[in-house]
Amino acid sequence: MTSPISTSAVFWTLWLFVHLILALGLLGALTHQAVAVALPARKAAGGIVSRFRAVSAPTYATAVCVLWVLTFLVGSFIYTSYRINIRIPLEQGHYFKTGGFFDFKEHVATLGLVLLPAYWFFWKNAQNPEYDNARKGVTLVLAVMCWFLFIVGHVLNNTRGFGA
Repeated sequence: MTSPISTSAVFWTLWLFVHLILALGLLGALTHQAVAVALPARKAAGGIVSRFRAVSAPTYATAVCVLWVLTFLVGSFIYTSYRINIRIPLEQGHYFKTGGFFDFKEHVATLGLVLLPAYWFFWKNAQNPEYDNARKGVTLVLAVMCWFLFIVGHVLNNTRGFGA
C-alpha cells in the first residue's frame, strides 16, 4: 500500500517548515528590537510589557542579519517549487492579486537584504549617539518589512492550502 503523500511533497513541506521557523525567529528578534528602540523602558522591568521593551537591542543585530539572510536563502530555494506548483494554479484560478502580493513580497525581501549592511553598521556603532535616529529608522523599517513578508507568505500559503 502506497502513501497518498509523495516524497516530493514531504521534501517541500519540510523546507517550508524550515523557512517558517527561521521567519518566526527573525520576526521575534526584530519585533523585540523595534519595540526596545521605539519605546525604551525608562525604569527596571516589572510587568511583561516592560520586560519586552527592556531587552538589550544591540544584542539582536547579529541574529537579525543571520536570520534575514538564511530566511531569504531558504525562501529562494522554495521559490522554484512555488513557481511551478503554486503560482500556475493561482493564475489559472484568477488569483492575480494574491500572486501580485507575492511578487511584491519578493521585492520587499530583497530591499530588506540591501538594507542589512546599513542596519549592521548602525547597530555595531550603537554607542555613537549620532546614529540614534538612523538606527531607529532602519530597525523600524526592517520590522515593518518583516511583518509584511510574514503576513503575505502566510496568506499565500493559506490560499493554496498547506501541502496542496
